[in-house]
Amino acid sequence: MTIYSSDSDKITRDFFDSMLLETRYLDSTLPSTKLQLYGREFDTPIMTAALSHLGNTAKDGMLIYAEAAKKANAVHWIGMGEDKELEDIVATGAATIKIIKPHADNKEVFRKIEHAVKAGCFALGMDIDHSFNSRGGYDEVLGLNMKAKSTEELTEFVKASKIPFIVKGVLSTRDAEKCLKAGCKGLVLSHHHNMMGFSVPPLLMLKDILSAVSNEIPVFVDCGIESGYDAYKCLALGATGVSVGRHLMPLLKEGPDATAARIKELTEELAGIMARTGVADLGKMDESVIHRRDF
Repeated sequence: MTIYSSDSDKITRDFFDSMLLETRYLDSTLPSTKLQLYGREFDTPIMTAALSHLGNTAKDGMLIYAEAAKKANAVHWIGMGEDKELEDIVATGAATIKIIKPHADNKEVFRKIEHAVKAGCFALGMDIDHSFNSRGGYDEVLGLNMKAKSTEELTEFVKASKIPFIVKGVLSTRDAEKCLKAGCKGLVLSHHHNMMGFSVPPLLMLKDILSAVSNEIPVFVDCGIESGYDAYKCLALGATGVSVGRHLMPLLKEGPDATAARIKELTEELAGIMARTGVADLGKMDESVIHRRDF
């Protein structure tokens, strides 16, 4: 009898590794990894992930994380934190996307939206997968009460934002369609590092979710991305960009230069694969290069 692991991180890793790539050398050229997003240009589609409390990993970890993204000219995502911390992060010059928790008190959500805009974030959003705990109740994060949101509430959050609003934690066409209906300008496919066992790999849902939103908004992939190969597979299947978080965390102790260097290394690896598969730029990605292992 086959015994399956409930670890969503392992399931995601196995799914990544089941994908093989064909080469396409003839008529290929040197590739560009430039990303256009919400009116800004970045050197790479490999972005930081929406992490929080990195002071537990390295002194001034959150600022080091932001400075690394700035040095790599990459999109910088962050999670929960104090207002002053967000202001200091934006002051580094990192192009920052703030992800807000689904606080039970909507007044706090609206306050954080207003503050993120005022602080200078170029996009913001909500992390919907912290709505419930594992015991069937609403979640609590660091003593703060959370609550699931309705499509109507989400619509009001979008209206309150003067910048693109993104929902993180989408893993179904059902949620994707509701986010589009609410006016969201982006989705992050994520199971939040094994928050629920046996979660589908974000990449597995990518094509269906892109179809559900008719490719009208950017869709990003989070969870388990550790290499240029992982990034390439997401991009080839239609992702706008990918988020790398835990893979970068050990480097924070070495400072922003080392962390930025790893983002650049991942980008160079991505460029190498693009060159060898005949992809000139991110707009010319072709999913037909991917084959699933069946041997």
